Amino acid sequence: MKIAVVILNWNGQKLLEQFLPSVIQYSPEAVIYVADNASTDHSIAFVKANFPSVQIVKNDSNFGFAQGYNEALKHIDAEIYALVNSDIEVTEHWLQPILENFDNEPKTAIIQPKIVDFKNKEYFEYAGAAGGFIDKFGYPFCRGRIFETIEKDLGQYDDNCEIFWASGACFFIRSSVYKSLNGFDEDFFAHQEEIDLCWRAFNKGYQIKYNSKSVVFHVGGATLQQGNPRKTFLNFRNSLLMLVKNLPKSSLYKILFLRMLLDGLAGIQFLLKGKFSHFLAILEAHYSFYCLFSKNYRKRDSFQSDQYYKTKSIVFTYFIKHGTIFEKLF
Repeated sequence: MKIAVVILNWNGQKLLEQFLPSVIQYSPEAVIYVADNASTDHSIAFVKANFPSVQIVKNDSNFGFAQGYNEALKHIDAEIYALVNSDIEVTEHWLQPILENFDNEPKTAIIQPKIVDFKNKEYFEYAGAAGGFIDKFGYPFCRGRIFETIEKDLGQYDDNCEIFWASGACFFIRSSVYKSLNGFDEDFFAHQEEIDLCWRAFNKGYQIKYNSKSVVFHVGGATLQQGNPRKTFLNFRNSLLMLVKNLPKSSLYKILFLRMLLDGLAGIQFLLKGKFSHFLAILEAHYSFYCLFSKNYRKRDSFQSDQYYKTKSIVFTYFIKHGTIFEKLF
């Protein structure tokens, strides 16, 4: 099998009802799977009754995004994995440009399509937009989205180019690369595990690409909304874990220290805004990070590139210099 489209599901029957039909209609090249994280709703019965061509992989528990995919993909044999959120609507011929990329570019290991907001299709979607980058301190941003500023899609990113990370909302990867990197890091549970995987691939010399000819629409926040303290915890903790694993040794502790100071400033901002639960989430994230530090330090590979970042500080650029539009910054 050339390509498998794998949709991770947990109690997402309503999302499958709404979005699975477009995946089936526009993916004749692929075998489609629903990987279920031990749902307690009627998701699987619904899929079996209404979409018999879709294959089911059942996980034993709700393993989250990272382990959920790791477990499911053990049972799926394909050259290319297309890992697709259950709240993604795909478009006609969305797979063809991606497959052409992989066929023509042997060093390309991971690809992201253009991700547009399902609820406002004139704009990019927060989780990925037109491809991701990080700054020196590990803060992620995208072409088309810097922090909370999201750009209108005016064709400014209608290209095929190299990026640093691809969004887990719609994530294409060669299965051989996925296996060689041991998949997603299960310590992350969810959030930023795709950036970590891309960073590890980058350190191995692989390329990550964005292809605007493939377009999908993403609802976003269907599992955890932006204002959820659990999401704050996962993002802050996982970002620190990612730095421990992937930063060059010469700058690891300096950057970690400065990043944790910046986290402290973010915590103060939450307090000033009356968001006490988010302040506590950052404290919890740092405690969890300390507990996992040694384990994740041992995951470091033999080589970490020092050419990983697009800019020194996207925080300074955005909040101090008021730089909000990607193409005007670079």
